Amino acid sequence: MQRIGFLSFGHWGPGQGSQTRTAGDALLQGIDLAVAAEELGIDGAFFRVHHFARQQASPFPLLAAIAARTSRIEIGTGVIDMRYENPLYLAEEAAATDLISGGRLQLGISRGSPEPARNGAAVFGYRPEAGETDADMARRHTELFRQAISGAGVAEADPRYAAAGLLPVQPQSPGLAERIWWGAGSRKTAVWAAGLGMNLMSSTLLTEDTGVPFDQLQAEQIQLFRDAWAAAGHSHQPRVSVSRSVLPIVDEEDSRYFAGSALRDSRDQVGVIDGLTARFGKTYAGAPDVLAAQLAADAAVQAADTLLVTVPNQLGVDFNAKMLGNIARYIAPAIRRGPSTS
Repeated sequence: MQRIGFLSFGHWGPGQGSQTRTAGDALLQGIDLAVAAEELGIDGAFFRVHHFARQQASPFPLLAAIAARTSRIEIGTGVIDMRYENPLYLAEEAAATDLISGGRLQLGISRGSPEPARNGAAVFGYRPEAGETDADMARRHTELFRQAISGAGVAEADPRYAAAGLLPVQPQSPGLAERIWWGAGSRKTAVWAAGLGMNLMSSTLLTEDTGVPFDQLQAEQIQLFRDAWAAAGHSHQPRVSVSRSVLPIVDEEDSRYFAGSALRDSRDQVGVIDGLTARFGKTYAGAPDVLAAQLAADAAVQAADTLLVTVPNQLGVDFNAKMLGNIARYIAPAIRRGPSTS
């Protein structure tokens, strides 16, 4: 474990106790939290992307604004649903944002998760071709996107204005192609991503269940990914991130918000998502020293190089900065040391 970042789902709404009541609040607070996180020594600011929901939907203006206000922290997504994306426009937006950040963009993409809209990608103008599934379409979009950010020619030149041949999209940002992550929900998709040279972004659920604890199943996914990467012979080293809900309780305010989670969500859950049996990881809520020991013994956390901790963004910037500060101060050192051998 080398880096710890935060992952915000960017929720906003007028619910009771919400400090993030509008889309503008969510965006501006996301910028402020990233600035605060950098000052606290947190390594990354990542944002979930959802369409047709009161959450972050258009990440690049937000990421570019964070890039302009910070100098060190990684910025990224976890994840962009490729069913919805124009691959070439995405390539332009990603490269421009990466250039503004000085090469700090870590772009998580995937087939996506269930959305409120019944067929939202079709409303955006994207439908699977004959014989394709939604997942096939997402992978086709991904292939063209990765070609574009790697400088491949994608549009025939007009001889009236340019030399003959194929033109690449502009701008280009060198190195961005090695900072694309695939949000894999199974062991099979992790192996597929490794074969193509994409980093692995694994969440708090897997759409399969073998009966073993979630962290062990996820650690198996990570090992399969690393084995497939080695077999593919890629020239650069892969990165792997996992997400966890980490809620340290250090004062009465924390207890008021999280004591229930400490009792209710302290075990893995098995359910159904998109018609598939899925195993969901537990919530880590409690005293910092207890959480530090639990996370240090989490097999997947120790197998990854990056941990993304989800933040309850509607509690506001001050609260989340306090929470991240407690994680950096009390929990991160133990995670980086690994499990006790005594």
